[in-house]
Amino acid sequence: MRGMCASVPHRSNRLTIHAAHREGNEAVHGEYKVPNGKLVVVDLDVEEGVLRNVRVAGDFFLEPDEAILSIDGALEGAPASTDAAGLAARITAALPESAVMFGLTAEGVGIAVRRALARATEWSDYDWQLVHTEAQAPALHMALDEVLTAEVAAGRRAPTLRVWEWASPAVVIGSFQSLRNEVDPEGAARHGMTVVRRISGGGAMFVEPMSTITYSLSVPDSLVSGLTFADSYAYLDDWVLGALGDMGIKAWYQPLNDIATDAGKIAGAAQKRVVGTDGGPGAVLHHVTMSYDIDADKMLEVLRIGKEKLSDKGTRSAKKRVDPLRRQTGLAREAVIERMIDSFRTRYGLTRGGVTDEEMAQAEKLVRTKFGTAEWTARVP
Repeated sequence: MRGMCASVPHRSNRLTIHAAHREGNEAVHGEYKVPNGKLVVVDLDVEEGVLRNVRVAGDFFLEPDEAILSIDGALEGAPASTDAAGLAARITAALPESAVMFGLTAEGVGIAVRRALARATEWSDYDWQLVHTEAQAPALHMALDEVLTAEVAAGRRAPTLRVWEWASPAVVIGSFQSLRNEVDPEGAARHGMTVVRRISGGGAMFVEPMSTITYSLSVPDSLVSGLTFADSYAYLDDWVLGALGDMGIKAWYQPLNDIATDAGKIAGAAQKRVVGTDGGPGAVLHHVTMSYDIDADKMLEVLRIGKEKLSDKGTRSAKKRVDPLRRQTGLAREAVIERMIDSFRTRYGLTRGGVTDEEMAQAEKLVRTKFGTAEWTARVP
């Protein structure tokens, strides 16, 4: 669908208020949702390069009550250049031995401080747009990821959640993977699999249209300011963990880029940073492929999983490693997607939009010149 819906401008950044100057001090505000935990909120001043008037709050649980004062005191006077690990170390050293934290970690507080100092924005600072159109060819999906994220990076598109529908089965390899090492060409041809290469790193994705749920987040770089590369994965995955929890699935982020349950891996993520143009803020592409169902035997015929590397026992382990959502929820694929979208909308707001004609034209050009070419697909032979 080449919708004519224009991009929705994001809300005014509320951090312009939090970063106001007060009597020569710089007041900043930061928030961080601890993975599988609670929200940590930090307000502080920066005076002559050190932290002052630190106030930590949130919906976490902490015993004894006085421990919150120990956390504030540990951060008071810390150099503003201290990294998250250094801040966490100060907190750990200051807490009484009797302190017990639920939904809170010293590392989480340190990250919240770094996000405050980096002027990070929050999910709720934006009017999010949903793009969920009819099925597209694999190469066009690769191109749309690049185009829409570049538009967010340039400030011409609102932050976007794009839910993919696949027109045909595919193998999607990471930007730096070797084509010959990852894909069996005979197996791919036998099963009608199109092989494409994406712009992000990470491993190969085995895709069958009705067995896969894929989505992309194209977000301003400021949303992950103050986070390490690894922390940004957990941060951008948190909403979908909540959505899965609402469906009765206890899932967690498994470093570096997996989502797992007690039954096994259910999803893998990948990211790409995009530099802003025309004064734009820059952006991050974070996309996730979830296994709704899987034909593990077919996957092993198409991907070179263990043909030289794994023993028979290892191959059996590879087949068991991915545990699909269908078996864990009993819900139809469409119902899982709808519940995910509803969960995002409830948390942050979400307006249905579309891909503009200009964006689609750019994407189709990229298919012809890049993503649909043998040169790009085999750029790492």
